[in-house]
Amino acid sequence: MVDVLFIKTSSLGDVVHNMPAVTDARRHLPAARLVWVVEEAFAPLARLHPGVDEVVPVAWRRWRRALTRPDTWRELRAFVARLRERPYDVVIDTQGLLRTAVITRLARGPRHGYDRKSAREALAAASYDVHHVVGRELHAVTRNRLLTGAALGYAPEGPIDYGLDRAALAPAAHAPYAVLLHATARPEKEWPEESWIALGRALMAQGLAIVLPWGTPAEETRARRLAAALPGARVPERRPLDEVARLIAGASLVVGVDTGLLHLAAALGVPLVSIFVGSEPSLTGPIGSGPIETLGGDGEPCRLDAVAAAVARVLPG
Repeated sequence: MVDVLFIKTSSLGDVVHNMPAVTDARRHLPAARLVWVVEEAFAPLARLHPGVDEVVPVAWRRWRRALTRPDTWRELRAFVARLRERPYDVVIDTQGLLRTAVITRLARGPRHGYDRKSAREALAAASYDVHHVVGRELHAVTRNRLLTGAALGYAPEGPIDYGLDRAALAPAAHAPYAVLLHATARPEKEWPEESWIALGRALMAQGLAIVLPWGTPAEETRARRLAAALPGARVPERRPLDEVARLIAGASLVVGVDTGLLHLAAALGVPLVSIFVGSEPSLTGPIGSGPIETLGGDGEPCRLDAVAAAVARVLPG
């Protein structure tokens, strides 16, 4: 049996974009053992992929804020011990960053990654035993698939498959609802609150309930502000990502700005409208099997009427 270690730790969108590479690997190596190192917050999502045999959580985001605490170093040593407890036939760093290259160097086995020109951080390439050329101009999903195929000895082909089953994840019978992904880590990616309110009211008039997820205290405040203007809108409690995936899987529609949950919606095949305001969709825009409309780009305003028209195009007749 071939043992394969994937290293793709974060962020959420990057983790989602790695899923098709895992699907490809499982299809070409059905008897392989596939292990995935991922940030602890994203581990519940990685475990949803049926091709993953084991998830190894890493807590770098939490550890780096508490490097002087003894318990941080105990956890770090335990992580390294688990990472090195057995050798792998192939180790693949699909992230190409210095922090993931360090994890790659700690793993036991032939280490595969991008060459200096292909990696997101060129110095990361120094940690790999085998280097692969993968164009920086390609979409992230394609880059992950090509690197993984090169490392495992096959050429990726066929449609993108994230390995997630929307029907299996969606909650039982429920009233139709739309998920509005209003929250993003970068203010320049935000869509105006008055536009969200106007869109929410239009969707409610079509019989859709409104759900407003959040991830940080500031985002919760924004969600509750929007909900106050949209009577009946729901602001759910913060939940692990596997439960968030189930919430999104059951939606009739998702509208969102450039954020990780947008890519999860695309992976699940939910009808999706993506709003790009302060970033470009060409390299990391949502792609998937469901109906998707992507609007805007870096520096381009996204008008409410254009979003409303896109919603009409993706919603089932």
